[in-house]
Amino acid sequence: MGFALLCAGLHAQEVESATAPVDSTLLGKDILTVLGPGAQVYQSAEVKQALQDYVKANASKSISGYRIRVYFDNSPQARTRSESIENSLQTLYPEHKVYRSFESPNYKVLLGNFRSKDEALRIFNQLKKTYPTAYIIKDNIEYPL
Repeated sequence: MGFALLCAGLHAQEVESATAPVDSTLLGKDILTVLGPGAQVYQSAEVKQALQDYVKANASKSISGYRIRVYFDNSPQARTRSESIENSLQTLYPEHKVYRSFESPNYKVLLGNFRSKDEALRIFNQLKKTYPTAYIIKDNIEYPL
């Protein structure tokens, strides 16, 4: 009888949680973002190792995400300007990778491997003051390490 009550209780919880409203302020956020700065997570060595193994196994893959296209031009001074912008972005945002490329006839400079558009918008709003032609693009990004 105790087992039947336990199962009934679990079923009631499942039904209740299935119909509970979702807090939209938490959508797309991970637990560390919600907890805020100073949060500490304690995990076993096995969990840490499993995560490291997973990241290593997937490091060569790309995933869908966003980057900020800071520069795109084909003028005679485009190469020099793209190098200058690349160096400036590496100094201003050392935590984000900068990509400079040439696809004939254009030089491009892109910033970041953002998993969400919201994440890209935070940096984009800062960049827009200095680089008014910058915009966010959907791109295949490097697997986060």
